[in-house]
Amino acid sequence: MQILSLKHKWQFSIIIIAVLLGLSSTYYTNYLTSRLSEEERKKIELWAEAEKEIEEVEYDGQISLILIKILQENKTIPVIHADENGNILAHINLDPEKNKDTVYLKNQIEIMKSQHEPIVLNFSEKYKQYIYYKDSALLTQLIYYPIFQIGVIMFFIIISYFAFDSSKKAQQNRVWVGMSKETAHQLGTPISSLLAWVELLKLQDNEDNMVKEVEKDVKRLETVTERFSKIGSTPVLHKTNISLILLSSVAYLKTRTSSKVKYIQNFDPKAEILVPLSASLFEWVIENLWKNAVDAMSGNGQISINLTEYNKYIYIDIRDSGKGVAKSKFKTVFKPGYTTKKRGWGLGLSLVKRIIEFYHSGKIYVKSSELNKGTTFRIVLKK
Repeated sequence: MQILSLKHKWQFSIIIIAVLLGLSSTYYTNYLTSRLSEEERKKIELWAEAEKEIEEVEYDGQISLILIKILQENKTIPVIHADENGNILAHINLDPEKNKDTVYLKNQIEIMKSQHEPIVLNFSEKYKQYIYYKDSALLTQLIYYPIFQIGVIMFFIIISYFAFDSSKKAQQNRVWVGMSKETAHQLGTPISSLLAWVELLKLQDNEDNMVKEVEKDVKRLETVTERFSKIGSTPVLHKTNISLILLSSVAYLKTRTSSKVKYIQNFDPKAEILVPLSASLFEWVIENLWKNAVDAMSGNGQISINLTEYNKYIYIDIRDSGKGVAKSKFKTVFKPGYTTKKRGWGLGLSLVKRIIEFYHSGKIYVKSSELNKGTTFRIVLKK
């Protein structure tokens, strides 16, 4: 648990650092963008003044070389020079293939208006010209760069999250496997001893039903031990008649449940529905769902088991008449450690989900539930 807690702290720290880097980088990029935009505005204003000066000077071959140089210096900022009637007088740094396309130039003016206020050239009270311009390619790239940065940072945050999440699951898996193997090992000795005592009672010609029931329970313990020993290993799936598995599970559970619990089997026990299963593990699923249902009903109520087929899938619905589950808890109930009981580790439904989804490639979820009316769990398996 300390290892998982430490990993959570590292995960949180990396996310905080990434967010701070993203925010500081975005702020600094916006600052540079603002400065560059101001510089471009100054350049265009200077360019506009040069343009105005040239137009005001009578052509006598004595136009200042400085003015010409100023005009020639702008090689990056797109500019359109137009009169007050919208007639285009000159333009630079636009698509050279569309220099004579009036529609294209008019559209560019509209784009330029949306980005910056035009610079007005006042030649007289009655005659004006306008200098329109838009951001250079460099400034445009710089404006969109923060979005790219945020995207990259978010990508690495997601990768980091999944990496830590995978590490956490791997750690949980190791805990599961270790605990299961140790449980199987610890059960081995007393089970062997119990089997010996049962055989000894049989040799004494003791045909009491009690001996038979004890034998059943000992064999059940062997099955439980086998289940625990299989956790962490890929089980071998065999085509098994799911109807018979459900029938035998219910028959065993009935004798070990209060008479106040009523069972309803909504399936044909003689139907042959073959499903790839690990029988011992799947029986564990039914047993855990049964125990969960009995606890939810406080040992008094009704449990129904429905089995249906549709195309390539079979659906098993197990419904109880217990206290129900809040909708917000439909997914939480399958997480390790979740329990509403005073005793237990809250591993039953987590084991069920693991067996169905990891080992049988199926699905299990809370199909429906109403508080104080009951809950239906659905298992979906491929035939």
